[in-house]
Amino acid sequence: MARINLLPWRAERRKQRQREFGVMLGMAALAGVLLSAFIWLYYNAQIDGQNERNAYLQGEITKVEAQIGEIDKLDKQKGRLLARKKVIEELQANRSQMVHLFDSLVRTIPDGVSLTSLKQEGDLLTLEGRAQSNARVSTYMRNLESAGWMKDPDLSIIEAKRDDKAPASTGDKALPYQFTLQVRLANPNATDDADAAAAKPGAQAPAAQANANGGAKS
Repeated sequence: MARINLLPWRAERRKQRQREFGVMLGMAALAGVLLSAFIWLYYNAQIDGQNERNAYLQGEITKVEAQIGEIDKLDKQKGRLLARKKVIEELQANRSQMVHLFDSLVRTIPDGVSLTSLKQEGDLLTLEGRAQSNARVSTYMRNLESAGWMKDPDLSIIEAKRDDKAPASTGDKALPYQFTLQVRLANPNATDDADAAAAKPGAQAPAAQANANGGAKS
């Protein structure tokens, strides 16, 4: 005998499909939430790591800037020390020159000339004084030129200016001419050293030529 199913199978099947769809939809939603959470955690970790690297780099930059500041201070201190060293070396180099200079000033002053003022600016020396006549000043300039430690004497001012109020003991009445002249300082030792240095290659050349001639003869 045949059996006939009278249950509403279509409705049951529809409900079954709806349940399956709901389950799949829930799983998809859960998967989406989990994926979103994973992505958020991943990028949050990346951001935290980048922030840490940025903080580390900023700290290193601060250290480097501090070191650069120290280096700048050391460079400035080095510059001051080098400048001081240069001044000391110049003073030591000019010490003997000044001794010879004053000795030359004493030896070159002829009779009838008296110095009243001396001023130095670099290698320029300004001399002021009194003289009996123009000829005495000319003699003094020739003496300065031949002294070796001074060169290029240049007479700036010479005028007859008698000081009648000066006492006879000062000698100003006997030296009626006032003069101002300038000379440039010279160092004959430096010239000698330069000549010696220039002569060395010339001295070596004949020796080399002699060796070459000797080799040619052999």
